[in-house]
Amino acid sequence: MTFFQDFTVPPLPPRPRSQRYVPPPWAAAPAYELPAVVHVGMFVSRTPGMVLAVKSADVFSTGCVFSLSWLFRRSSQSDEDWADLQHLFFQPGMGIRRGSGQQTGLMFGVQFPDGSKASTGALGPHVFMEHGQQPEPPVLGLNNGGGSGGEDEFSGTGTLWLWPLPPAGDLRLVAQWTDFGLAETSVMLDGGRLRDAAAGIQEYWPEEDVQLL
Repeated sequence: MTFFQDFTVPPLPPRPRSQRYVPPPWAAAPAYELPAVVHVGMFVSRTPGMVLAVKSADVFSTGCVFSLSWLFRRSSQSDEDWADLQHLFFQPGMGIRRGSGQQTGLMFGVQFPDGSKASTGALGPHVFMEHGQQPEPPVLGLNNGGGSGGEDEFSGTGTLWLWPLPPAGDLRLVAQWTDFGLAETSVMLDGGRLRDAAAGIQEYWPEEDVQLL
């Protein structure tokens, strides 16, 4: 027996379990749902210097996550201009060109069949709201997934969270990135196809009211 074994180790005091934060439905996808995946495979823009595409949609009970990719290819830019574009490419959020008052960063928008619309430049999912309040639907938020590049091209990925599920009809998806010469352009998605896919959602624990840390 050693010296320190003669001393009693005091028990740890009880510690209450912390409450798990559950974001409101308009802010993020449900944590405990396996979404239905819908292949989209559409180019929002395809030019000799740039591609912007929608790959797929993860459909949840409260909304959709669109998977995006984009690539910009170097043409006649000087080394200095290319370095300036690199800075803009890897910080593709909102931007205001000095003296113009125009938004120049990567922006997305949606329009529902009834004319209601949302923009990543107006109200994203991380905007502060008072407890119990929610924004007017729809809400669209852009989350950048990172990128890579070098002397010849830049490539990046991201996701769009759309709340709520769109109704049946044409869902217009709009994009703009004036820093890279992409004027406002749009494609039509099938809102009914996305809504119908929600029947394939699977809950992780459908019979339980889960309370986890």
